[in-house]
Amino acid sequence: MESVSLKLEQNFLLAINKVMKKHNYMTKAEFIREALRDKIRVLEEKEILNDKDLIAQIKASEKNIKKGKIKEFKY
Repeated sequence: MESVSLKLEQNFLLAINKVMKKHNYMTKAEFIREALRDKIRVLEEKEILNDKDLIAQIKASEKNIKKGKIKEFKY
């Protein structure tokens, strides 16, 4: 695992600590790793939503499911 150094303003650290305590995070590293995973997931979801071909395939699949032509999504 690679280490990354990060400098944050005191007010931001206080806000992080408050949220960590409220949601039972044990370490800042754990909190930051999860926040980064969440951000990556959001960006990937955004890319999927912007993929017009994929959206068209999903809509076509939904129509076929309603018509009984297919029973499950295949992506």
